[in-house]
Amino acid sequence: MLLRELKEMVESTADAAFAVDGAGMIVAWNGPAEMLFGVQANAVVGRPCGLILQGTDECGAVCSAECSVRQAAQGNHPVRNFDMQAQTAQGKQWLNVSVLLADIANSTAPYSIHIIRGIDMRKRMELLVRDFIVGEAKLPVEDVKALVSTTRSPAREVELTERELEVLKLLAKGATTKTIAGQLHISQVTVNNHIQHILKKLNAHTRLEAVRRAERAGLI
Repeated sequence: MLLRELKEMVESTADAAFAVDGAGMIVAWNGPAEMLFGVQANAVVGRPCGLILQGTDECGAVCSAECSVRQAAQGNHPVRNFDMQAQTAQGKQWLNVSVLLADIANSTAPYSIHIIRGIDMRKRMELLVRDFIVGEAKLPVEDVKALVSTTRSPAREVELTERELEVLKLLAKGATTKTIAGQLHISQVTVNNHIQHILKKLNAHTRLEAVRRAERAGLI
């Protein structure tokens, strides 16, 4: 596909849509996106999409240099739709994002087309119902995890190694670096290296945030 064709595809989309290159820079931003976000195309093209959207979910930042969608795109892996909260012309709103990958001539990494649909009221009701059930119902721990993992999260696309999953599951049980090293028969330095990789892949700043994000995405 030519870049011109990708831009025409974005512009012809009825929903709010934009496209980013392999470096995460916006290359196309259609009219409905201008209306939804209250920002003109000439003010965003050439800028990082994360800087414009500043998306978050229940676990923290979604948009950053370690964006899960960008990681998946670089690996040419399909991305399932996900929910995030972003600043719009009407204030902070929940949005559902669908992502299409497109190979562009002379580009080493796929471009990604983001199609945005507003789901604010539905998402707020979903969170209220989920929090009520988790708080009031006497459910086994595994059932609670299954319930919260239904959240549509970009972290679902993260590819963790078998060892990283082992470390993450132990972190979820409250294990310390020393305990993990002993159980897996590896050094504490190696454990910390795995944890740093996990944090980067999950776009998390702390171990707790990584565990919460992985649980909500159904990774553990």
